[in-house]
Amino acid sequence: MIGKVIIIGYNISLYKCTRRLLLTTELIERIDEIISSKSLLKHPFYQSWSKGELPKESLKQYAKEYFHFEAMYPTFLSAVHSRCSDRKARQLILDNLWDEEHGDENHVELWLRFCDALGLDREEVENGEASQATQDLIDEFTRLTSTKSVASGTASLYAFESQVPEVAVSKLEGLSKHYNMAKSSEVAFFKVHSTLDEEHSEAEREIINTMAVTDEIEEETIVAVKSAADSLWNFLDSVYEVK
Repeated sequence: MIGKVIIIGYNISLYKCTRRLLLTTELIERIDEIISSKSLLKHPFYQSWSKGELPKESLKQYAKEYFHFEAMYPTFLSAVHSRCSDRKARQLILDNLWDEEHGDENHVELWLRFCDALGLDREEVENGEASQATQDLIDEFTRLTSTKSVASGTASLYAFESQVPEVAVSKLEGLSKHYNMAKSSEVAFFKVHSTLDEEHSEAEREIINTMAVTDEIEEETIVAVKSAADSLWNFLDSVYEVK
């Protein structure tokens, strides 16, 4: 009888683990569907970029505004990292943060080199004031990564980073073909992100699957992804409107 109880208990545990694995797989699929519905490459701004239809001034305005988001991005990672109880997940987030921040080739520096190539003044870019739409984007990512569950915060980052490789490749092609920008110093930011965020996205999927341990957290995660995707789209709306 004792042996039978142990077997039943084991089967129940196995069922729960299998169910959780299935649910998290379905969760990632739901998340990816939301992101696809608000794919940044579908936005008129990026489509115009790819076709070479954006005036140079629009690229400059975008570069100035996006700088503020890029400069704050490490703080979003830090917010999730500081609240994460899972050691493996923390290490994955730290790897991402390290890629963003370390050395002379940090990502803010690479973005400023793109600004240089556009003829922008670095001091003006760094000291400029973000538009309301850009500040709204920053505020929303701050809220999602600092006040929601670790799974939700990570999912909001995933809503952005999972799109970056494809977007970066599209930008590289557009810059080379239509804007005569192909030097490594000019487009290093996009070359780095065309591959690096594939690794980051894979890590974020793992974290989401690890940390989304209840139905409530799963649903909160879905809401976070929708909010992040909408915020990114709204940001592009704002820079497209001023072209």
